Amino acid sequence: MLDKAVAILRSVAEEPATLAELVARTGLPRATAHRLAVALEGHGLVRRSDAGAWEPGPTLAELGRGGTDLAEIAGRHLVALRDASGESAQFYVRDGATRVCIAAAERASGLRDTVPVGARLPMTAGSAAHALLAFTPVEEVNRLLPNASFTARTLLEVRRRGWAHSIAEREPGVASLSAPVRDGAGTVLGAVSISGPVERLGRRPGPHVIGAVLDAAVAIGRAAR
Repeated sequence: MLDKAVAILRSVAEEPATLAELVARTGLPRATAHRLAVALEGHGLVRRSDAGAWEPGPTLAELGRGGTDLAEIAGRHLVALRDASGESAQFYVRDGATRVCIAAAERASGLRDTVPVGARLPMTAGSAAHALLAFTPVEEVNRLLPNASFTARTLLEVRRRGWAHSIAEREPGVASLSAPVRDGAGTVLGAVSISGPVERLGRRPGPHVIGAVLDAAVAIGRAAR
């Protein structure tokens, strides 16, 4: 099975491939190729382009960078984001049906939303889930939407404006604001987020806070190239 998965990775590394092209290049049965490609996508090793072709994913790109540590890069910029926004800041990557916090910068005092590094949260609630799913292939999204606290319309809005906002989806009284982080090829590496009490972060985030999150997303993506 490992050999078959590697054959798919080699195939898409040469050139993006549709499912039919994967089958032709690897000689695998159609069902096997699709099952393995979907599994590899869940781990971020491949992704689907807007045109529906399979191509190398963000995890494969991260591994290929060798010494570049995405968590370390994100962590440096999260400190600046925390200071600019006054709220706890996190960076999440998708792992199948969950998102994993790989870096965080906590607010030093007062009420705060604490998400420890290593925490696994569902992809069915919270603005970071919105930001990640908005740029995920439709088939993957459709599998999660029936249990989600948001709708397909929510994700379309995130794609349009470039950031996501949620109120009390993951935890009562907590609001969050997130944006996707992209590498130089436009691949979504993860989502940068701030979270805190609704009373402080607000039901309608202000331009300053939105700008701080978007600036952090751009900075992390640029540093990770």
